[in-house]
Amino acid sequence: MRLDGHLRSFLFRGRILAVVSVPRWPVVVFDLDGTVANTIPLIIASYEHAMLSVLGVRPTSSEARGWIGQTLYDTFSERYPERARELVDSYIAWNGEHLAELLEDYPGTPELLADLRAAGVTIGVATSKRLVSATNTLKAAGLAALLPLVVSMEDTVRHKPSPEPLLLALDRLGARAVDAVYIGDAVVDVLAARAAGMAAIAVTWGAGDRADLEAAGPVAVVDTVAELRDKLFEV
Repeated sequence: MRLDGHLRSFLFRGRILAVVSVPRWPVVVFDLDGTVANTIPLIIASYEHAMLSVLGVRPTSSEARGWIGQTLYDTFSERYPERARELVDSYIAWNGEHLAELLEDYPGTPELLADLRAAGVTIGVATSKRLVSATNTLKAAGLAALLPLVVSMEDTVRHKPSPEPLLLALDRLGARAVDAVYIGDAVVDVLAARAAGMAAIAVTWGAGDRADLEAAGPVAVVDTVAELRDKLFEV
């Protein structure tokens, strides 16, 4: 007999029992930065370099963290419209040069992605990153084969917290919002998911503040990959 689900086994009174963990959602869409790959140190350093080289000022770490989840151009054009292009170009160049050096992983993430796929879950990425940056990040993190890139910055006119990127991701995956959950580390991720009619799970290991994430109204806020697994599977 074939059972769709993630199999776990445990010992009970000397006997090994198998329990089938069934996915709670048939479709899981992930944010990229600060969610499946730890690009936070790289992003903050890239913001610092761009600001220093173009404007001669350094953003605080908390300020730079607050920008994560938005597109680079939206971030810079909102604050420095006359220098936005210079800032974006400086950021992109420095970020690409230091990707391999500063990228970190989140232990347990590859295994979770593999288990979701094995359980028949459709997974993908919807990110505010440019296509080339998102592709390079997934490759550098060793996740490209596990996690397909569905939507990047160039694919939509509006970006998170607009639901447009997530709705496009659902369309490309052939999925309905009611069957899907979006997982991200920023308030804009939660707001975009809710606006799209999707469930949202917020993770605290990225850029977001727990209190702010909770206030945005996700179905859950998790602190570890193990906790995320427990939210995605039910016994």
